[in-house]
Amino acid sequence: MESARSRISDSEFVRSMPFWVPAGLLTALFVYGAIGWNFLISLTDWSGLGDPNYGSLDLGNYGEFFIEAWSGDWLFGFVPIPVNGPQEYWALRNTIVLLILFTVVALIVGLLLAILVDRNIRFENTFRTIYLLPMSLSFVVTALFWSWMYNPSSGMINEVLRTVGLGGLTMQWISDPQTKLFAVIFALIWQFSGYCMVVYLAGLRAIPTDQYEAAKVDGANLLKMYWRVIVPQLRASTVSAAVVLMVFALKAFDFLYVMFGTRPGQSADILAMMMYRESFGVTNWAYGSTIAMILFALALSIVTPYLYYEYRRGEL
Repeated sequence: MESARSRISDSEFVRSMPFWVPAGLLTALFVYGAIGWNFLISLTDWSGLGDPNYGSLDLGNYGEFFIEAWSGDWLFGFVPIPVNGPQEYWALRNTIVLLILFTVVALIVGLLLAILVDRNIRFENTFRTIYLLPMSLSFVVTALFWSWMYNPSSGMINEVLRTVGLGGLTMQWISDPQTKLFAVIFALIWQFSGYCMVVYLAGLRAIPTDQYEAAKVDGANLLKMYWRVIVPQLRASTVSAAVVLMVFALKAFDFLYVMFGTRPGQSADILAMMMYRESFGVTNWAYGSTIAMILFALALSIVTPYLYYEYRRGEL
């Protein structure tokens, strides 16, 4: 018996407990406990005043959200054409459009930059630093910078267009409902394409050089070599970068808040912004918690397949 107790007390698991148990308890309380409590709040009709009534829990808030979200005209082109629909419709639609368009274009731009940098160009480290620099900026700084860039009277974009004689192309970039969401997406692509470049560049550098030589011997031109030989081997890099981009797309609240305030208009509204308005604007905490749980479910739908993919690859 003593030897068994001695073996247990001397095991690495027991000896490591002082290092991970406190952190695990704090995480369980303040992260998973908070998520669980938020879910309970979403099942009530709590307005933020008094105590929540946990005696009558139901999914009414979720039903209300999805009924309103699907009552709009789901013309799901990327152009924010003026169709009818409540704020739930626009917030969900714009979130999905932002998620897809931002992720896809940022991956493509990052891949092209990685291929260019990987061609043994001069000043490679300088270009890599320049491309990656926007990633180090916060959403707040990026939003302020692009608010100035998009300024219709003194912004650099319209000034450059006027200087080169293309004044007819100047626009109200962040005031026009037709371009507002695209202006946000373009700015986010500018910020995160450098990150994609670094991820893809690491993947390219991991591919043996003899594969490039073999493709050239087989007569493949540069385009075919990358499309058929190199790019298919970057699947792991693509999945990793895509997950990070999609999570950041769901967290674009800071950017929109700095650029537009709490009411960006229906053409640029997203779920995170609507959650803030419902919780802190009209103190409808139960409905705000419902939107928060929908955002949480979206994040899980992105992260869970990635974790399973990594598990199948033996990386977890």
